[in-house]
Amino acid sequence: MEFKQAVVNARHHIVFLLGLFTALVIAFNIETRDYGRILGNITFEATEEIPVRESRVLSEQEFGWANTAWTYFENNYQENTGLVNSVDGYPSTTMWDTASYLMGLLAAEKLNIISQSKFELRMEKALHTLARLPLIDGKLPNKAYNTQSIEMVDYQNNPVANGIGWSAIDIGRILVPLNILVWQYPQFNSHVNAVLNHWDVGVMIKDGYLYGSRPHQDGGTEMELVQEGRIGYEEYASKAMSLMGRDVFNAMKYIDYLEMRNIDGVDIPTDLRDPAKFHAHNYVVSESYILDSLEFGADSVSKIFAHRVYKAQENRYNRTGILTAVSEDNVDEAPYFVYNTVFSDGKEWNAITDQGEDASHLKTLSTKAAFGWYALYDTPYTDLLIEDAKNLFSEEKGWYSGRYEVDGRVNKAITANTNGIVLESLAYIENGALLSVGVR
Repeated sequence: MEFKQAVVNARHHIVFLLGLFTALVIAFNIETRDYGRILGNITFEATEEIPVRESRVLSEQEFGWANTAWTYFENNYQENTGLVNSVDGYPSTTMWDTASYLMGLLAAEKLNIISQSKFELRMEKALHTLARLPLIDGKLPNKAYNTQSIEMVDYQNNPVANGIGWSAIDIGRILVPLNILVWQYPQFNSHVNAVLNHWDVGVMIKDGYLYGSRPHQDGGTEMELVQEGRIGYEEYASKAMSLMGRDVFNAMKYIDYLEMRNIDGVDIPTDLRDPAKFHAHNYVVSESYILDSLEFGADSVSKIFAHRVYKAQENRYNRTGILTAVSEDNVDEAPYFVYNTVFSDGKEWNAITDQGEDASHLKTLSTKAAFGWYALYDTPYTDLLIEDAKNLFSEEKGWYSGRYEVDGRVNKAITANTNGIVLESLAYIENGALLSVGVR
């Protein structure tokens, strides 16, 4: 009883000493913390040197590559709407692929592939069409359109009166060329304003996150919102919205679902969200990081992540002898679209369809990924990539999507996305990041 009474009598002193000890622990941790790259509220070490390619004038051969890419856009241009087909000869497009066309158009102008008058005529016509698109619930662009009639369609190009929903990631991407126009081509400001006044961008942002829409799963006619985006794509797509003053803070930070996973000796960023629970697959591919670098010049975090995603691919080549540059790509046989990944759905070097089905037999070297890494990094491996990719083209049609790993066949799918990113990559070599304020 005497001891218990003594403790009670000394309780104020004990509380004081516990508080003092806690403060000392906090102070010690703050003083000894080793700050690295900031990821929201955590840090990580980043000691690697990044072999950035210096800007320079294109060689004659590279200029020829850019002209080959532009061939695609000449062949697939729809005169009455100003839009371009997503796939060679197929009159349909998405907002992502329309963004690839607009970025290709901007790159062609910067590289003097086309005349100023052609650039202005084409850009004005495309913007005019974007400002009169039929919209989902009168708010945002559908996921797909017929390039000849601008009807809302499904992915098989069948008309769908109410549409199939919008993609916040695709819309985020098309806001990149619109931002470039506002900053670097003020003669188009009124046209860009007409587009943005037609669309209600705010409805796809909730509490700082991006939301797509889809037909309600109970079979009704109403659309339901679904959280959209995974690490890499989500941060990239939200950057252009941030420049427009939109609150996309939560979409832009990496910390919420980040898990660093060691693949071929490199810690790369992956997304913790379970595809079975969140109904979206988590693809680690080259494309989102290449676009972030080519267009925005990357940021202090994505610059490291991009190089690690590249380095894992270089290390796979060193381990297996297989030239590796993976991305999402159209393929020239069923199922016609495959995600070739560094990591997805719990597996390294996984190749899957958008339904999560195995597509390992369709692993390819991606032409656009090879060009993107070549533009960004000056290494012996990027020289190897471009040496192989430089032969994957048709003089009459543009750049093929890639080469199959299994037997070396050319993947002869030809798309706006591949040819647009080839043009972007070459424009980056000559001009640096494409959305650089104050630079033409």
